[in-house]
Amino acid sequence: MNNDTQALWIPTKEHIAKTNLYSFQQHYYPNEEYDYFKLFDQSISDLDRFWSAIWDFSKIIGSKGNPPFFIQNNHISKGQFFPNATLNYAQNLLRRKDDKVALVGRLEDGRRYSITYKELYQKVAQLSYQLKKDGLQIGDRVAGYTPNAIEAIIGMLATTALGGVWTSCSPDFGYQGVLDRFGQVEPKFLISANAYSYNGKIHSCIDRLRSLSESIPSIEKIIVYQYFKDDKSVNEIPIGVAWDDYLLNDNEVIEFEQLPFDHPLFIMYSSGTTGKPKCIVHKAGGVLLEHQKEHLLHTDLKEEDVFFYYSTCGWMMWNWLVSGLACGCTLIILDGSPFHPSPSYLLDLIDEEKISIFGVSAKYISALQKADITPNKTHQLEQLRIVLSTGSPLSIENFHYVYTSFKKELTLSSISGGTDLIGAFASGNPTLPVYAGELQCKGLGFDLDVVDDDGKHLTKGKGEFVCRNSFPSMPIGFWNDPENERYHNAYYSRFDAIWAQGDFAEITHHQGLIIYGRSDAVLNPGGVRIGTAEIYRQALKVNAIRECIAVGQDWKNDCRVILFVVLKENEKLSEDLINDIRTMIRTNATPRHVPSKIIEVTDIPKTRSGKMVEIAVRNVIHGKAVKNTDALQNPEALEQYKNLEALLS
Repeated sequence: MNNDTQALWIPTKEHIAKTNLYSFQQHYYPNEEYDYFKLFDQSISDLDRFWSAIWDFSKIIGSKGNPPFFIQNNHISKGQFFPNATLNYAQNLLRRKDDKVALVGRLEDGRRYSITYKELYQKVAQLSYQLKKDGLQIGDRVAGYTPNAIEAIIGMLATTALGGVWTSCSPDFGYQGVLDRFGQVEPKFLISANAYSYNGKIHSCIDRLRSLSESIPSIEKIIVYQYFKDDKSVNEIPIGVAWDDYLLNDNEVIEFEQLPFDHPLFIMYSSGTTGKPKCIVHKAGGVLLEHQKEHLLHTDLKEEDVFFYYSTCGWMMWNWLVSGLACGCTLIILDGSPFHPSPSYLLDLIDEEKISIFGVSAKYISALQKADITPNKTHQLEQLRIVLSTGSPLSIENFHYVYTSFKKELTLSSISGGTDLIGAFASGNPTLPVYAGELQCKGLGFDLDVVDDDGKHLTKGKGEFVCRNSFPSMPIGFWNDPENERYHNAYYSRFDAIWAQGDFAEITHHQGLIIYGRSDAVLNPGGVRIGTAEIYRQALKVNAIRECIAVGQDWKNDCRVILFVVLKENEKLSEDLINDIRTMIRTNATPRHVPSKIIEVTDIPKTRSGKMVEIAVRNVIHGKAVKNTDALQNPEALEQYKNLEALLS
């Protein structure tokens, strides 16, 4: 349980009254004094009424159809929302056609470029016209192997405007990683940059694009935009065409296909560290409605906002950010390292672009704190009003750091969800206090619970994080899974008719949530379940430690905790330091949390979205193969965990 009970920030009544959430409650659940928790109860007690209200409040462009707007079925995965509706996702994102800036792109080499809503519409019109002319049909896949660039967004919007299905991954994925993804879904077109930059180094994409054209026979054309100067040419790809040449038409009107609510929109991918990645198919109406709910109500996004979230096109937060166009705001999209050319790069952007909503990973905030960077001493941060964090649990210390080193008057929202629902179960809330270490609230419309091993509600304590009801952004299923067997095994094999998210969590007495890590990475020494985040929080208080990862090792018919640490420069893992680490963990957690072994490494394996892969490390120390190392950004790091003598005794 979180013992840090003093609120770090409490919204005033005046602040609450200006929020979209307050306005929503006043319009759709009137005659009551504002109370988020009453609103939440209403949102799950009548799904038909609630999601109909979200459609109306969001001013969705499309035909809502006649009621009912939700049909319950014998299993929550079969619940149907808006069965008679038709809409187009891209049309809702392109509802503005004026001179307001829609997108600002920033690159590592200092380039800045932007596009207005009017210009964005025109570019999408040109690309969609050419794709349709070249045979793109409803349901065809278009793949983006691309940096986080304006062209990627144009490609996605042109595809979905025509009823095509968009799928993407970032260019730092190696050839095999891309083939494992796109090879399964067989795209007809592929959109890519000629090159990308990371940490100041430029990498050409041309050779990999040529190989992909030879390995995936479904690809008919590869459209390449010039992002960086490159010695290689698009002409080296037999089916390649330059972006500027491909858009040489004067089409000005987009013919938006009006499609059912459940029409496929995106194919997303699981991390793929235990085999080929699962291809998760998401529906257009579900994504649009869920993102509008999260943006307008939980994030309080308004058209005057400048909205930034650091992401790549291989992470669902890219899709989540881009949906912000439906609110008419300005999006800042960044490609490259968040720490290049300097550790303050993203902080500089807050001032330069007047960012009001700033989203990053928990690892980024932790890195700033570890580096003793104090933004409020070096930056103005005048427009900043909301900080968002996801990717892993945000520690109590990180919460305090944001309020002491950024601003006292802002909403810090640690959120948690995933690719599986392309959104957040646990969300931010501009109308609730912020408590250190806690996610503010259950998201509206989600009947969330924490249960024991038998699926029974826990009145207190830690357990499995689940959802008991249907929700619009449930996946349609997995690609090439006609009987939905793999889909049901992923979410419903643990408990019948309850969605198991795979997180180890606790509901606090504030009705917030604490996420302790992935439940499949939970440690179990002596039969006591321990979330890895509990160990990280204490270990990282030791100044000498830069990063750490904890796994369980099978040992003498039990499980013992092994902690691997990456130390700061010039630090050594002495006996004194080992004792300091153990004392810190024992004093602030429990003796069960204390690692049996503490071992120094120089790197920790991570997915390409920056998440530590505890299961992969656990497999390696047990001599098991990691099936798909191409899903990792640094697979070579796993070599350090093999055949360790320290783990033999």
